[in-house]
Amino acid sequence: MAGKANTQEEKLPVPPPKDSVAASEVSLYRNIVKIRQEHALEDLGISFYDGQTTIQWSYNADLYFHAASTMKLAVLLGVFRQVERGELTLESAVHVRNRFTSIVNQEPFMLDLGRDADPNVYGHLGKTLTVRELAYWMITLSSNLATNLLIDVVGVNTIQQALDELDIDGIKVLRGVEDSAAFDAGLNNEVTANGLMKLLRTIAEGKAYSQTASDEMLKIMLEQQYRSGIPAGLPKAARVAHKTGNISTVHHDAGVVYLEGRKPYVLVILTQFRPEMGRGSAVADVSRDIFNTLAGMEYE
Repeated sequence: MAGKANTQEEKLPVPPPKDSVAASEVSLYRNIVKIRQEHALEDLGISFYDGQTTIQWSYNADLYFHAASTMKLAVLLGVFRQVERGELTLESAVHVRNRFTSIVNQEPFMLDLGRDADPNVYGHLGKTLTVRELAYWMITLSSNLATNLLIDVVGVNTIQQALDELDIDGIKVLRGVEDSAAFDAGLNNEVTANGLMKLLRTIAEGKAYSQTASDEMLKIMLEQQYRSGIPAGLPKAARVAHKTGNISTVHHDAGVVYLEGRKPYVLVILTQFRPEMGRGSAVADVSRDIFNTLAGMEYE
């Protein structure tokens, strides 16, 4: 279903009468189109893989979106690549500074620390934090400062190489956060729902360089503090290893969902909207529909 869809003209399929899986998928598709219309989303991308039933489902899953902070999952992968190769340790000390170099003109730039979500990192300016601590704050509180510091440690090329080595396409990491010159030049990090799903599935299945590395990444993601996306559409008992991404025109969430008594499923929801609309609850609504669809197929 790649490509942009005109929600006003999308034809809704008629549910098949007997095949419960097919009927559930058609019902889900109809609900997704309805959510897209209700929230006036300009674009919506979804990719889903269920480890229990091996069902895969997608909607516009190869459409590229501005990555926002979901690119931090690729940074995390790049960090653990270097750790597994023995070129870095999680206890390595990193000098905390707020000075970075634009990929466009090689001019220095600084982050607006008033906008950064995490004082745990910028409170250490002039001191050091370990790679492990920076990775934790980068994911759990989406620290932009931690992200740029880690990108400087491992390099953008290494991050992209990690994705290529694990055959993860659909994710493009060009730069760090708040590189305004690059943004103005149209050089942005981009992701597709399928790309993020492949990345998360690789980690969830213990294939991101090693079981140990994969488990360490999942452990960090399970501590995610922003829970208005995928977790908001799930029962309270659900555990979600995930990473959100928000700017003025997008709200994303990508995660691995753990429910008692079954294998986990991977879900990526990418949304784009007009700035005046705000992010709303579209991601949570899609998450809820996916969960209800699974529950209906398994327990009917």
